[in-house]
Amino acid sequence: MKAGQGDRVVVIGGGVIGTMCAWNLIKAGCQVTIVDRDKFGAACSHGNCGYISPSHVFPLCQPGAILKTLKAMLKSNSPFAVKPRFELNFVKWFWNFSLRCNHRDMMAAGIGRHELLQSSKHLYQQLIADENIDCEWQEKGLLFVFDDEESFRHFGEMDGLIRQNFGVAATPYDGQQLTTLEPAIKSGFGGGWHYEGDCHLRPDKLLSQMREKMLDLGVSILEDFPVQQFEREQNAAKAVLSNGRELEAEHFVVATGAMTPFLNHHLGMSIPIEPGKGYSLTMPKPKLMPKIPIIFEDSHVAITPMQSKYRIGSTMEFTGYDTSIPPRRMELLKSAAAKYLHEPFCDPIEEEWFGWRPMTWDGKPIIDRSPAMNNVWIAAGHNMLGLSMATGTGQLLKELMLGETPHISPVHFAATRFK
Repeated sequence: MKAGQGDRVVVIGGGVIGTMCAWNLIKAGCQVTIVDRDKFGAACSHGNCGYISPSHVFPLCQPGAILKTLKAMLKSNSPFAVKPRFELNFVKWFWNFSLRCNHRDMMAAGIGRHELLQSSKHLYQQLIADENIDCEWQEKGLLFVFDDEESFRHFGEMDGLIRQNFGVAATPYDGQQLTTLEPAIKSGFGGGWHYEGDCHLRPDKLLSQMREKMLDLGVSILEDFPVQQFEREQNAAKAVLSNGRELEAEHFVVATGAMTPFLNHHLGMSIPIEPGKGYSLTMPKPKLMPKIPIIFEDSHVAITPMQSKYRIGSTMEFTGYDTSIPPRRMELLKSAAAKYLHEPFCDPIEEEWFGWRPMTWDGKPIIDRSPAMNNVWIAAGHNMLGLSMATGTGQLLKELMLGETPHISPVHFAATRFK
């Protein structure tokens, strides 16, 4: 069932993926309502590190990833944490993830990820210029820093694969050159790789500005509207139901991130998403602030120097839908930053935050129609790259819904791969 001009569309999920889907559909002439279980822009899209990262071609499931993670978890201050749960879906997820930690599957995932990342970067540039969006957009690249020369050289092999197969390349800087490039970093580290094509922004400002622009175009936004089920007529959805409330439409988009598995029964498939919990600290800018966003690869901690704020973030926890913010995880972010930077953080801490990343076992999102309902579409499972992939996802979903020629191949994101 194709969508058309004037059709009513309900977008379930008010994060950056739902926002960009809604934006493309309203521009195509649809009547759009966004509903969210909480507040618009309040979940994983709010406090992330703000990276637009074409450099992140390869997924987490890489050769050696399991052994590397297990070794890291043995450290008391490990950025990784897994809380074992003897649940079928949890065990199945990790089993399938481990099966894909090989060169062939990594390269296959990279093809789809690369196309979507490149598309999204260009669409961001176009959107921000055309709509005059003030989201602190900066094109300063992303710097991957390594503790020692061995890990620095080893990453060169990965950079070579990305460069040769996808045309995305970084400039290497040895330990001495690194501190010249970025004086905020202490001396004595192995080196860094600078992906000049990456960008960054302030995600909460992006979502705030998009909200205002969509409201001006007639989009309705309903908060505190947790969708519990679909009302169906044969093989199509008629409405969504939430605590006795009903909202009818001709088409529906499920952009619910890490919460998507709670709708699996209605969607007619088992979408294998595990919440990968990440944290961040937001504060004023230190005097000696990095000029370039940085990922300290061996500590898995990221730094974002925004125009108005400064953020330390990352880590990865597979602990289910845990809503706590343990002080020890906040201290881990601070201590990791202190290891590398002359001025690692600045008081006062304005926000301690966590978000659940929607992690699929193959590192790719689902952008496809529901197998159970021909007017329900899914845009979820973007792993750690929801912000980076949002604009491309929104355009691709709109093209699929309206029966237009897709600007990138949708085959990589088919729901049928999980049947």
